[in-house]
Amino acid sequence: MSERALKAWPLAGALLAGALAWAAPAAAGTPSGRDLYKTYCWQCHGSRGNGKGINAGDNMSVMPRDHTDAKYMAARSDEELFRAIKEGGPAVNKSVLMPPWGGALSDEEIHRLVAYLRELCRCRHGAAP
Repeated sequence: MSERALKAWPLAGALLAGALAWAAPAAAGTPSGRDLYKTYCWQCHGSRGNGKGINAGDNMSVMPRDHTDAKYMAARSDEELFRAIKEGGPAVNKSVLMPPWGGALSDEEIHRLVAYLRELCRCRHGAAP
């Protein structure tokens, strides 16, 4: 190996280490759909997604949606779920008790939540449960 190539290795290593150090915090700081669900959704929808969260009570006019109901969830498109989260229940003709989260969550975060809802119900839109 030439002397020039040997001198280039430390520089290449330093650049790679710097790039990895810069990129790692962004990836590590990106909350998963599950993390977002635990922050924003479980209080009403429950930690298991079954609609039995700590804020769900018998005095509610409409109980929170059971996200584990594969039949119901498979009938909902990802776009409908996205819109319900972003704009609130009334935007998709659902309960006024479902608040809009578009001011608190980015579109990317809402997409991660929708993907997590599909994990909870073990379904996808249009698929037979």
